[in-house]
Amino acid sequence: MERLLLEQLQKWKNKRNRKPLIIRGARQVGKTWIMKEFGKRCFENTVYINFDNNEHMKNVFELDYDIGRILSALRVESGKAFGAENTLLIFDEVQEVPKALAALKYFYEEAPEYAIVAAGSLLGVALHQGTSFPVGKVDFLNLYPLNYKEFLLAAGEKELVSLLESGDYGMVNAFSGKYIDLLRKYYYVGGMPEAVLAYIETDDLAEVRDVQKQLLLYYSNDFSKHAPKETVPRIQMVWDSIPMQLAKENKKFIYGALREGARAKEFEMAIQWLLDCGLIHKSRRIEKPGMPLISYLDMSAFKIYMLDVGLLAAKGDIAAVTLLEKNVIFTEFKGALTEQFVAQELAAAGIELYYYSAPGSSGEVDFVAQVEGKVIPLEVKAEENLQAKSLKALVTKYGLTDAVRTSMSNYREQDWMVNVPLFAVSEYLGRKQNGEKIAENVTGNN
Repeated sequence: MERLLLEQLQKWKNKRNRKPLIIRGARQVGKTWIMKEFGKRCFENTVYINFDNNEHMKNVFELDYDIGRILSALRVESGKAFGAENTLLIFDEVQEVPKALAALKYFYEEAPEYAIVAAGSLLGVALHQGTSFPVGKVDFLNLYPLNYKEFLLAAGEKELVSLLESGDYGMVNAFSGKYIDLLRKYYYVGGMPEAVLAYIETDDLAEVRDVQKQLLLYYSNDFSKHAPKETVPRIQMVWDSIPMQLAKENKKFIYGALREGARAKEFEMAIQWLLDCGLIHKSRRIEKPGMPLISYLDMSAFKIYMLDVGLLAAKGDIAAVTLLEKNVIFTEFKGALTEQFVAQELAAAGIELYYYSAPGSSGEVDFVAQVEGKVIPLEVKAEENLQAKSLKALVTKYGLTDAVRTSMSNYREQDWMVNVPLFAVSEYLGRKQNGEKIAENVTGNN
């Protein structure tokens, strides 16, 4: 399974002032696999240390931060005689030994020649519980479920990926039917590695759904095991409410939908816990599409998306036939899945999630992206509905020069906006972010 993060890991390896690296991500998104695969591809020697239930390592780091002594202990633990040259040290489940996390500072200061990659389940939660953290002494990368492009690669569609990356949207339009068919499957399968593997190996969507249900159960069990006891019921309520919150026409998160009379202060910790675990994405409302977007933030209004579109479909019990054959019954939830897809594509591309709505108005623009010094509003349409009244109103009011409507329709440039196919939205914004020129312009009248 090809993960695009491997390219960023190779860049990290070759950095002049490389720091120890922490890979952040939810459980079951493939952190352990990608660290080992990185070691296999890019180093002659990989030393893997798992800190989970590892009393030896806990005792080693409890003594002091003598890096020479710690390296000797790592050699004993791994059974390998290694030096710094062309060796990758992997610290997995590092949150289980907080002083190992703190020791990354001393590795950076005293032994920067060692390449160290660390990861851990619920690492974000551990940090919020007061774990000493080496601020400024580590690099970070985020790992998410497979995005659509990675899904195409897993499905053996390398040529479709190459075409998408070319930016030649005249050619992309010619193959839009194939991209859309695979996108509908991606809505069902999602990007959790285990679910994608089940799809690739069996082509059995029922088996994929079984995997997804097990993952959902796994996450719910995590709430009980790892969250503060008094917060667990609220975490579960927030988690269970996401499909319902996203199915509303106005997808703003409403506390009152959790239970009658519910208030923000009762559920803030629950939402933060889910964020720290990487299980949700939060899109925050802005009052004006100005630069920087964060300066126009409305702290009281936000939307919540799950980490993965396939898990959202599983949580909503959306049947494969309903999704793949465009069943009319599915209409209400179609918008929820489509917004979820765009949200996770943007997040995986490193784009912060914001949306715009005018005070006292029904006009709303689903996402507003800050890309290379520009503000780009983005309106999301589930199918080929080409109306974009809210988007046009926002562009006109603030004189914006870039606007995107994303739908199942083909790529086309118009006088005031660009229509980008849903399957290409992340790639398109990525090209804008890198200042790359699109190879071929395609115009339209709609």
